[in-house]
Amino acid sequence: MLREDRYNKNKEGTIFDIQRFSINDGPGIRTIVFLKGCPLKCKWCSNPESQSKDIQITFNKSSCINCGKCIDVCPQGAISLDGNNKIDRDKCDNCGLCVDNCYSNALVKIGRKIKVEELLQELKKDSVHFRRSGGGVTLSGGELLGQADFVAEILKGCKSMGWHTTLETTAFAKKEAVEKVIPLADLVLLDIKHTNNDIHINHIGVGNKIILENAKHISMISKELIIRVPVIPHFNCDNESINAIASFVKTLENVIRVDLLAYHNLGSSKYQNIEMKYEMDSDIAIPTENIMNEFKEVFESFDMKCVIEG
Repeated sequence: MLREDRYNKNKEGTIFDIQRFSINDGPGIRTIVFLKGCPLKCKWCSNPESQSKDIQITFNKSSCINCGKCIDVCPQGAISLDGNNKIDRDKCDNCGLCVDNCYSNALVKIGRKIKVEELLQELKKDSVHFRRSGGGVTLSGGELLGQADFVAEILKGCKSMGWHTTLETTAFAKKEAVEKVIPLADLVLLDIKHTNNDIHINHIGVGNKIILENAKHISMISKELIIRVPVIPHFNCDNESINAIASFVKTLENVIRVDLLAYHNLGSSKYQNIEMKYEMDSDIAIPTENIMNEFKEVFESFDMKCVIEG
């Protein structure tokens, strides 16, 4: 076990949420730390606030009581109550004064800077649940490999506490980041969304060459690996796409199972609050139980354990 002085307590990074008592992102009861910043722009993203690496101010118009206090305190003159109640993102420097003075909580700051030691102290509150359930800490995003130095120190700190660690990653990162972080974790949850590069670019904004190359490398240097496949209509919700993904996953090492996650639009309401457009059609059909079971059988035909999550 590492001594406490074997990790950099003062290393700082940016997170946007800590979620407790999760049972879906690793074994046992887990606390999930969500890191900010993601190079992918998935059209169905349920956490659009995770995409920007910067701290942001979100505005919920329905909660606004039009008191005008935010206008009074904003040093940049970035807020207007002209019927649209909008933040001028070009002027806003995310100082947070409007948030501090918003009585109705219509304005909320997304993201905060935090040092490793401060984060570990927050996580210690849940250590009894980790011990009793065989749980631990899961780091998610955003894309955590975008803050590789910060994540590496968190993992070392968690290990010094004897906590199980899980990483959730898209694998879109530099190889140096992969090699710095992945071997430190007990379990990796790796998203594989599509094997066709052009389709990947069209729906996610980046190609998949780096992802697939890193997936192979991660499978060789990780202790345990779970592949996660989001099943998205008009993207990969067809036998050809799923068979291609299964064929690729079969080439990877240390894969203990494949998780299928059906599309949902539960995060769509978040987009308006940060003035982003939700690009999935509002009437798009959620994959049925029969479809999900059919895709599960595809992976099982490749002699892989497959579970439908959610």
